[in-house]
Amino acid sequence: MTPPLFRTRITELFGIDHPILCGGLMWLADAAYVGAVVNAGGMGFITPRSFPTAEAYRDELRKCRAITGGKPFGVNIYVSTRPEANEALGEFLDIAIEEGVAFVETAGYSPKIFMPRIKDAGMIVIHKCTTVRHAESAVRAGVDAIAILGAEAGGHPGMDMIGTMVQGALAPAALDVPVVLAGGMGTGRQLLAALALGADGMLMGSRMTVAQEIWAHDDYKRHVAETSQADTRVVMSIFNDNSRVLDNETARKVLALEAEGIDDFERYRPLVEGTAQRLAYETGDWRMGTPSMGQSCSFADDIKSVEAIFDDILADASAHRDRLKTLAV
Repeated sequence: MTPPLFRTRITELFGIDHPILCGGLMWLADAAYVGAVVNAGGMGFITPRSFPTAEAYRDELRKCRAITGGKPFGVNIYVSTRPEANEALGEFLDIAIEEGVAFVETAGYSPKIFMPRIKDAGMIVIHKCTTVRHAESAVRAGVDAIAILGAEAGGHPGMDMIGTMVQGALAPAALDVPVVLAGGMGTGRQLLAALALGADGMLMGSRMTVAQEIWAHDDYKRHVAETSQADTRVVMSIFNDNSRVLDNETARKVLALEAEGIDDFERYRPLVEGTAQRLAYETGDWRMGTPSMGQSCSFADDIKSVEAIFDDILADASAHRDRLKTLAV
Protein backbone atom coordinates (compact mmCIF):
# COMPACT_ATOMS: atom_id res chain seq x y z
CA MET A 1 0.00 0.00 0.00
CA THR A 2 1.25 3.48 -0.88
CA PRO A 3 2.43 5.38 2.21
CA PRO A 4 0.67 8.66 3.05
CA LEU A 5 1.54 11.55 0.70
CA PHE A 6 -0.75 14.30 1.99
CA ARG A 7 -2.10 15.32 5.36
CA THR A 8 -5.28 17.38 5.27
CA ARG A 9 -8.23 18.17 7.49
CA ILE A 10 -10.03 15.22 5.88
CA THR A 11 -7.31 12.69 6.68
CA GLU A 12 -7.33 13.96 10.25
CA LEU A 13 -11.14 14.00 10.56
CA PHE A 14 -11.51 10.42 9.36
CA GLY A 15 -8.20 9.10 10.64
CA ILE A 16 -7.17 7.84 7.20
CA ASP A 17 -3.90 7.69 5.26
CA HIS A 18 -5.10 9.30 2.04
CA PRO A 19 -7.54 12.18 1.34
CA ILE A 20 -9.70 9.86 -0.74
CA LEU A 21 -13.34 9.09 0.03
CA CYS A 22 -15.53 6.64 -1.86
CA GLY A 23 -19.18 7.65 -1.70
CA GLY A 24 -22.09 5.31 -1.19
CA LEU A 25 -23.04 3.38 -4.34
CA MET A 26 -26.61 2.10 -4.40
CA TRP A 27 -26.67 -1.74 -4.59
CA LEU A 28 -22.86 -1.91 -4.71
CA ALA A 29 -21.47 -0.40 -1.49
CA ASP A 30 -21.37 -3.50 0.70
CA ALA A 31 -18.94 -4.75 3.34
CA ALA A 32 -16.46 -6.22 0.85
CA TYR A 33 -16.12 -2.97 -1.09
CA VAL A 34 -16.18 -0.53 1.83
CA GLY A 35 -13.82 -2.73 3.83
CA ALA A 36 -11.36 -2.73 0.92
CA VAL A 37 -11.54 1.07 0.69
CA VAL A 38 -10.78 1.43 4.40
CA ASN A 39 -7.96 -1.09 4.24
CA ALA A 40 -6.46 0.81 1.30
CA GLY A 41 -6.27 3.97 3.41
CA GLY A 42 -9.46 5.77 2.37
CA MET A 43 -13.00 5.97 3.72
CA GLY A 44 -16.13 4.31 2.36
CA PHE A 45 -19.82 4.24 3.18
CA ILE A 46 -22.16 1.25 3.16
CA THR A 47 -25.59 1.93 1.59
CA PRO A 48 -28.35 0.51 3.83
CA ARG A 49 -30.98 0.52 1.08
CA SER A 50 -28.89 -2.03 -0.84
CA PHE A 51 -29.98 -4.84 1.50
CA PRO A 52 -33.36 -6.61 1.66
CA THR A 53 -33.90 -6.31 5.41
CA ALA A 54 -32.68 -4.27 8.36
CA GLU A 55 -31.03 -7.36 9.80
CA ALA A 56 -29.20 -8.04 6.55
CA TYR A 57 -27.88 -4.47 6.76
CA ARG A 58 -26.82 -5.04 10.37
CA ASP A 59 -25.00 -8.21 9.34
CA GLU A 60 -23.19 -6.24 6.64
CA LEU A 61 -21.95 -3.72 9.21
CA ARG A 62 -20.58 -6.54 11.34
CA LYS A 63 -18.95 -8.15 8.32
CA CYS A 64 -17.28 -4.86 7.39
CA ARG A 65 -15.87 -4.48 10.90
CA ALA A 66 -14.36 -7.95 10.58
CA ILE A 67 -12.85 -7.12 7.18
CA THR A 68 -11.24 -3.93 8.46
CA GLY A 69 -10.01 -5.53 11.64
CA GLY A 70 -11.97 -3.06 13.70
CA LYS A 71 -10.98 0.08 11.79
CA PRO A 72 -13.88 2.56 11.53
CA PHE A 73 -16.03 2.93 8.41
CA GLY A 74 -19.18 4.78 7.41
CA VAL A 75 -22.77 4.42 6.26
CA ASN A 76 -24.71 6.44 3.69
CA ILE A 77 -28.05 8.02 4.60
CA TYR A 78 -29.81 9.37 1.51
CA VAL A 79 -32.55 11.88 2.38
CA SER A 80 -35.21 11.76 -0.33
CA THR A 81 -37.73 14.38 -1.41
CA ARG A 82 -40.44 11.77 -0.83
CA PRO A 83 -41.40 11.36 2.87
CA GLU A 84 -42.40 7.72 2.37
CA ALA A 85 -38.91 6.96 1.07
CA ASN A 86 -37.39 8.30 4.30
CA GLU A 87 -39.41 6.17 6.70
CA ALA A 88 -36.61 3.61 7.09
CA LEU A 89 -33.82 6.15 7.62
CA GLY A 90 -34.30 6.41 11.36
CA GLU A 91 -33.97 2.65 11.72
CA PHE A 92 -30.90 2.59 9.48
CA LEU A 93 -29.30 5.25 11.65
CA ASP A 94 -30.28 3.53 14.90
CA ILE A 95 -28.69 0.27 13.74
CA ALA A 96 -25.50 2.10 12.75
CA ILE A 97 -25.35 3.69 16.19
CA GLU A 98 -25.98 0.36 17.92
CA GLU A 99 -23.19 -1.23 15.88
CA GLY A 100 -20.71 1.54 16.70
CA VAL A 101 -20.37 2.97 13.18
CA ALA A 102 -18.19 6.08 13.36
CA PHE A 103 -19.06 8.02 10.20
CA VAL A 104 -22.17 9.03 8.26
CA GLU A 105 -22.38 10.32 4.70
CA THR A 106 -25.67 12.14 4.22
CA ALA A 107 -26.88 13.05 0.75
CA GLY A 108 -29.89 14.47 -1.01
CA TYR A 109 -31.98 16.83 1.08
CA SER A 110 -30.91 18.47 4.33
CA PRO A 111 -29.86 16.08 7.11
CA LYS A 112 -31.05 18.61 9.73
CA ILE A 113 -33.74 16.33 11.18
CA PHE A 114 -31.15 13.59 11.87
CA MET A 115 -28.37 15.77 13.23
CA PRO A 116 -29.30 15.63 16.94
CA ARG A 117 -29.29 11.83 16.87
CA ILE A 118 -26.03 11.71 14.92
CA LYS A 119 -24.28 14.17 17.21
CA ASP A 120 -25.59 12.58 20.40
CA ALA A 121 -23.99 9.33 19.20
CA GLY A 122 -20.64 11.06 18.66
CA MET A 123 -20.64 10.31 14.92
CA ILE A 124 -18.84 12.39 12.30
CA VAL A 125 -21.05 13.44 9.37
CA ILE A 126 -20.13 14.60 5.88
CA HIS A 127 -22.95 15.94 3.72
CA LYS A 128 -22.88 15.48 -0.05
CA CYS A 129 -24.59 18.26 -1.98
CA THR A 130 -24.55 20.03 -5.35
CA THR A 131 -24.41 23.75 -4.54
CA VAL A 132 -22.54 26.01 -2.15
CA ARG A 133 -25.91 27.32 -0.96
CA HIS A 134 -26.97 23.86 0.17
CA ALA A 135 -23.54 23.25 1.67
CA GLU A 136 -23.80 26.41 3.77
CA SER A 137 -27.21 25.27 5.03
CA ALA A 138 -25.81 21.86 5.97
CA VAL A 139 -22.91 23.48 7.85
CA ARG A 140 -25.39 25.57 9.81
CA ALA A 141 -27.20 22.33 10.65
CA GLY A 142 -23.99 21.00 12.20
CA VAL A 143 -22.28 18.73 9.65
CA ASP A 144 -18.53 18.24 10.07
CA ALA A 145 -17.52 18.26 6.39
CA ILE A 146 -18.92 18.77 2.90
CA ALA A 147 -18.60 16.82 -0.33
CA ILE A 148 -19.51 19.18 -3.18
CA LEU A 149 -20.62 17.55 -6.44
CA GLY A 150 -19.95 18.93 -9.88
CA ALA A 151 -22.13 18.42 -12.93
CA GLU A 152 -19.91 15.53 -14.05
CA ALA A 153 -21.15 13.35 -11.18
CA GLY A 154 -23.13 10.18 -11.70
CA GLY A 155 -26.49 9.81 -10.01
CA HIS A 156 -27.94 13.17 -8.96
CA PRO A 157 -25.70 16.14 -9.89
CA GLY A 158 -28.44 18.70 -9.14
CA MET A 159 -30.25 21.08 -11.44
CA ASP A 160 -27.71 23.93 -11.53
CA MET A 161 -25.14 21.71 -13.26
CA ILE A 162 -22.09 23.63 -12.09
CA GLY A 163 -18.81 21.95 -13.02
CA THR A 164 -16.42 20.49 -10.46
CA MET A 165 -13.63 22.95 -11.30
CA VAL A 166 -15.91 25.89 -10.53
CA GLN A 167 -17.32 24.22 -7.41
CA GLY A 168 -13.77 23.55 -6.31
CA ALA A 169 -12.87 27.21 -6.43
CA LEU A 170 -16.08 28.36 -4.72
CA ALA A 171 -16.78 25.88 -1.94
CA PRO A 172 -13.49 25.86 0.01
CA ALA A 173 -13.48 29.66 0.07
CA ALA A 174 -17.08 29.84 1.30
CA LEU A 175 -17.02 27.13 3.99
CA ASP A 176 -15.11 26.80 7.23
CA VAL A 177 -15.30 23.00 7.37
CA PRO A 178 -13.27 20.44 5.40
CA VAL A 179 -14.39 20.10 1.78
CA VAL A 180 -13.87 17.31 -0.72
CA LEU A 181 -14.57 17.61 -4.44
CA ALA A 182 -16.71 15.06 -6.25
CA GLY A 183 -18.00 14.63 -9.78
CA GLY A 184 -15.75 13.29 -12.51
CA MET A 185 -12.93 12.60 -10.05
CA GLY A 186 -10.68 9.61 -10.61
CA THR A 187 -7.03 10.55 -11.08
CA GLY A 188 -4.16 11.69 -8.94
CA ARG A 189 -3.73 14.91 -10.91
CA GLN A 190 -7.34 15.76 -10.00
CA LEU A 191 -6.60 15.03 -6.35
CA LEU A 192 -3.64 17.39 -6.56
CA ALA A 193 -5.82 20.01 -8.27
CA ALA A 194 -8.46 19.68 -5.54
CA LEU A 195 -5.82 20.34 -2.88
CA ALA A 196 -4.49 23.30 -4.87
CA LEU A 197 -8.01 24.76 -5.04
CA GLY A 198 -8.21 24.69 -1.26
CA ALA A 199 -10.18 21.47 -0.85
CA ASP A 200 -9.07 18.74 1.53
CA GLY A 201 -9.50 15.71 -0.71
CA MET A 202 -11.68 14.09 -3.34
CA LEU A 203 -14.63 11.71 -3.40
CA MET A 204 -15.10 9.04 -6.07
CA GLY A 205 -18.07 6.94 -7.13
CA SER A 206 -18.30 5.80 -10.75
CA ARG A 207 -14.51 5.48 -11.03
CA MET A 208 -14.66 2.63 -8.53
CA THR A 209 -17.34 0.50 -10.22
CA VAL A 210 -14.63 -1.60 -11.88
CA ALA A 211 -13.00 -2.53 -8.56
CA GLN A 212 -12.57 -6.25 -8.06
CA GLU A 213 -14.29 -6.00 -4.69
CA ILE A 214 -17.46 -4.60 -6.30
CA TRP A 215 -19.83 -7.55 -6.65
CA ALA A 216 -21.25 -6.50 -10.06
CA HIS A 217 -20.85 -8.95 -12.94
CA ASP A 218 -17.53 -8.71 -14.79
CA ASP A 219 -19.40 -8.18 -18.09
CA TYR A 220 -20.77 -4.94 -16.65
CA LYS A 221 -17.34 -3.89 -15.44
CA ARG A 222 -15.78 -4.71 -18.79
CA HIS A 223 -18.29 -2.44 -20.51
CA VAL A 224 -17.54 0.39 -18.08
CA ALA A 225 -13.83 -0.10 -18.77
CA GLU A 226 -14.54 0.52 -22.46
CA THR A 227 -16.53 3.73 -21.96
CA SER A 228 -15.37 7.30 -22.42
CA GLN A 229 -16.41 10.57 -20.86
CA ALA A 230 -19.04 10.91 -23.62
CA ASP A 231 -20.86 7.72 -22.65
CA THR A 232 -23.29 9.14 -20.09
CA ARG A 233 -26.65 10.87 -20.39
CA VAL A 234 -28.59 13.21 -18.11
CA VAL A 235 -32.19 12.06 -17.76
CA MET A 236 -35.29 12.90 -15.68
CA SER A 237 -34.83 16.65 -16.08
CA ILE A 238 -38.55 16.93 -16.78
CA PHE A 239 -39.13 16.05 -13.12
CA ASN A 240 -36.59 18.63 -11.93
CA ASP A 241 -34.40 15.73 -10.79
CA ASN A 242 -31.38 15.39 -13.08
CA SER A 243 -29.83 11.95 -13.08
CA ARG A 244 -26.59 11.19 -14.91
CA VAL A 245 -26.64 7.58 -16.08
CA LEU A 246 -24.88 5.17 -18.39
CA ASP A 247 -25.70 5.84 -22.03
CA ASN A 248 -27.75 2.85 -23.18
CA GLU A 249 -30.96 2.11 -25.04
CA THR A 250 -33.01 2.51 -21.87
CA ALA A 251 -31.61 5.98 -21.19
CA ARG A 252 -32.48 6.98 -24.75
CA LYS A 253 -36.06 5.77 -24.26
CA VAL A 254 -36.29 7.97 -21.17
CA LEU A 255 -34.97 10.95 -23.14
CA ALA A 256 -37.49 10.25 -25.91
CA LEU A 257 -40.35 10.41 -23.39
CA GLU A 258 -38.98 13.66 -22.03
CA ALA A 259 -38.70 15.10 -25.55
CA GLU A 260 -42.44 14.39 -25.97
CA GLY A 261 -43.15 16.35 -22.80
CA ILE A 262 -44.60 13.34 -20.98
CA ASP A 263 -44.70 14.03 -17.24
CA ASP A 264 -46.56 10.94 -16.04
CA PHE A 265 -43.96 9.17 -13.89
CA GLU A 266 -45.64 5.80 -14.39
CA ARG A 267 -44.52 5.88 -18.03
CA TYR A 268 -40.93 6.13 -16.78
CA ARG A 269 -41.08 3.77 -13.82
CA PRO A 270 -40.25 0.49 -15.63
CA LEU A 271 -37.24 2.17 -17.24
CA VAL A 272 -35.71 3.88 -14.21
CA GLU A 273 -36.71 1.81 -11.17
CA GLY A 274 -33.85 0.60 -9.02
CA THR A 275 -34.54 -3.10 -9.47
CA ALA A 276 -33.74 -2.77 -13.17
CA GLN A 277 -30.37 -1.23 -12.28
CA ARG A 278 -29.66 -4.06 -9.89
CA LEU A 279 -30.40 -6.57 -12.66
CA ALA A 280 -27.83 -4.82 -14.86
CA TYR A 281 -25.23 -5.37 -12.15
CA GLU A 282 -26.32 -8.96 -11.51
CA THR A 283 -26.46 -10.12 -15.12
CA GLY A 284 -23.81 -7.90 -16.64
CA ASP A 285 -26.31 -6.66 -19.22
CA TRP A 286 -25.47 -2.94 -19.16
CA ARG A 287 -28.42 -2.20 -21.44
CA MET A 288 -30.89 -2.87 -18.62
CA GLY A 289 -32.27 0.03 -16.59
CA THR A 290 -30.44 3.30 -16.05
CA PRO A 291 -27.35 2.61 -13.93
CA SER A 292 -25.85 5.74 -12.40
CA MET A 293 -22.63 6.69 -14.15
CA GLY A 294 -20.50 9.80 -14.01
CA GLN A 295 -17.96 11.05 -16.51
CA SER A 296 -15.15 9.58 -14.41
CA CYS A 297 -16.00 6.30 -16.16
CA SER A 298 -13.33 7.49 -18.60
CA PHE A 299 -10.73 6.72 -15.93
CA ALA A 300 -12.15 3.30 -15.03
CA ASP A 301 -10.16 1.54 -17.72
CA ASP A 302 -9.32 -1.77 -16.05
CA ILE A 303 -10.69 -4.18 -13.45
CA LYS A 304 -8.35 -3.90 -10.48
CA SER A 305 -8.43 -4.19 -6.72
CA VAL A 306 -9.32 -1.10 -4.70
CA GLU A 307 -5.74 -0.98 -3.40
CA ALA A 308 -4.32 -1.08 -6.94
CA ILE A 309 -6.66 1.73 -8.03
CA PHE A 310 -5.56 3.83 -5.06
CA ASP A 311 -1.91 3.08 -5.83
CA ASP A 312 -2.37 4.31 -9.41
CA ILE A 313 -4.08 7.49 -8.25
CA LEU A 314 -1.42 8.25 -5.66
CA ALA A 315 1.41 7.56 -8.10
CA ASP A 316 -0.20 10.00 -10.53
CA ALA A 317 -0.57 12.61 -7.78
CA SER A 318 3.05 12.20 -6.78
CA ALA A 319 4.29 12.51 -10.38
CA HIS A 320 2.33 15.71 -10.98
CA ARG A 321 3.38 17.16 -7.66
CA ASP A 322 6.95 16.66 -8.82
CA ARG A 323 6.11 18.24 -12.18
CA LEU A 324 4.82 21.34 -10.43
CA LYS A 325 8.13 21.71 -8.65
CA THR A 326 9.90 21.91 -12.01
CA LEU A 327 7.65 24.82 -13.03
CA ALA A 328 8.70 27.05 -10.15
CA VAL A 329 10.60 30.15 -11.28
